[in-house]
Amino acid sequence: MSKRILIALTSNDDLGGVERTGYYVPEAAHPWEIFRKAGYEVDVASVRGGQPPQDGFDPDDQAQADFVALVEQQGTGRLADADPSRYDAVLYAGGHGTMWDFPDDPDVIRVGREVYEAGGVVAAVCHGPSALVNLTLSDGSYLVAGKRVAAFTNEEEKLRGVADVVPFLLADKLVERGAQHEPGANWQAQVVVDGRLATGQNPASATPLAERVLEVLAERRA
Repeated sequence: MSKRILIALTSNDDLGGVERTGYYVPEAAHPWEIFRKAGYEVDVASVRGGQPPQDGFDPDDQAQADFVALVEQQGTGRLADADPSRYDAVLYAGGHGTMWDFPDDPDVIRVGREVYEAGGVVAAVCHGPSALVNLTLSDGSYLVAGKRVAAFTNEEEKLRGVADVVPFLLADKLVERGAQHEPGANWQAQVVVDGRLATGQNPASATPLAERVLEVLAERRA
């Protein structure tokens, strides 16, 4: 298997009619930088392809500036066109946009299922675990069932002021699917790894999550 990781982004720019949203740039850019420095090829795809909507972009952060420049130059592929057999891991980056288009998108689900069932790593950060709420394996079971996970917490959603705007509370939905949600302190890094499923709670978790993904991949190659 070639050393290649896919980063998946939302294509939704509407936070429930309240404000504009999209993918949260540092949650994609920082893992992208870490994976590339570790020698991985990194592809970027979004639900609809092309130019995905951005949120949280800090142009003074070099990793973010480099990532956004790359995306603006090359665009993103469509997840519908992604071949999961090419990837050691998939990372679902967050941003509130994901809450609307990740859960029911057939290719969000397909890519995660096929990467996981081929022995790869499935990772998600902040609202990225919305990709996991309807992600079932070939036997019909939820990928998260019986597994420990981190995700944006109910308290963080309330502090952000949109707990009544999002279509569901992510932590609660994951618990409904049989996951064991392990919240950390508000806005502090919290990463949970359970086998080949790696999840992070919030933007602060993106970098340590990427580092843990590399550790899991190294263990697989050992």
